[in-house]
Amino acid sequence: MSLLQLDHVGKRYRYGARELEVLRAVSLEIDERELIAIWGPRDSGRSTLLRIAGGIEAPDTGQVWFRGRAMRVGGTEMPGGIAYCQSTFRSLEGQRVLEELIAAQLALGIRASGARARASETLERVGARTCEARRPCELDRSEAVRVSLARALLQEPALLVVDEPTTRVEPLERDRVLELLRSLSDDGIAVLMAVDRGASLFAADRALSLADGMLRGHVAPELAPIVELPLRLSG
Repeated sequence: MSLLQLDHVGKRYRYGARELEVLRAVSLEIDERELIAIWGPRDSGRSTLLRIAGGIEAPDTGQVWFRGRAMRVGGTEMPGGIAYCQSTFRSLEGQRVLEELIAAQLALGIRASGARARASETLERVGARTCEARRPCELDRSEAVRVSLARALLQEPALLVVDEPTTRVEPLERDRVLELLRSLSDDGIAVLMAVDRGASLFAADRALSLADGMLRGHVAPELAPIVELPLRLSG
């Protein structure tokens, strides 16, 4: 059974008298520990697909399944579920990074006594420990991505959905961000990410393209071939 399955998902937006079909019967399967990258031109529907996969937005047609159960919008933000991560990091109250991550845990019901240590450890894990005392407006693009990942990881997700983590990131830092996502996948967290350029696909287990509302590539993980073992007779 796949960790996440999108089954003939469709999405339309209406702008006055004009209707735009963003996704057309898109199907996709994601297994545990996979890293999947979706590439497409501007306004191809990448972000829409990720919001649907992350439980942020409902499809107009089709169904999304997570661990064999139909997903409802907003119903997967819990340990072992799905964490949706944008490439920017904002704090509505202007808090510093460490304070923001502590507040995010308190909102999830985590005890205050351990929230600070968990926040610091997670920032260390994503390479952003030096950002603890900074405000979101003081972060560069790569740091903002890393801090956003830290906030998402505090949910202890099985699937991390990341929208354009390499956009406007310097090439050297872009590679480091991709290496970080690869390491998270290797540690057991499935990753679904949208990218805006082909150079960001090298870290992925599968790379898919999205254009004209249609997803192309290997939308289901390839199974290992069955190899017959020689029959060993006793006696």
